[in-house]
Amino acid sequence: MKLIIYTDGGARGNPGPAGSGAVIYDSQMNVIKECSKFFEKATNNQAEYEALILGLGKAKELKATEIDFYSDSQLIVEQLNQRYKIKNPNLGVLFIKIWNLSQSFKKVNFYHIPREKNKRADKLVNEVINKNINLSR
Repeated sequence: MKLIIYTDGGARGNPGPAGSGAVIYDSQMNVIKECSKFFEKATNNQAEYEALILGLGKAKELKATEIDFYSDSQLIVEQLNQRYKIKNPNLGVLFIKIWNLSQSFKKVNFYHIPREKNKRADKLVNEVINKNINLSR
């Protein structure tokens, strides 16, 4: 089964309160799952990587065999496609986690998309950050 996953991550303060979101579609572009996760303190790039980890975990639970990931983070997509080097050791750890999780699938692709095409995943990120920031006040 092939899944299409749109992911996003963001931080307020960079680093600061952060969130990751993933919208999972079937091959017909029907939403089958939305998920998000809050982080007390992370950078934008860490949150972007964590969104992919979140998506991979859910895809594994859903027994996917192939995944097409779409992200508006050019840096992350290029690093995952091994066209850009990873200079930050924290991102290197997350890259390895994604690489290892990816081995559970027959095929995993990473694509860069414009921000405008990633509004649903972005909305999940903002909702989870807002919810958790409001809880801590």
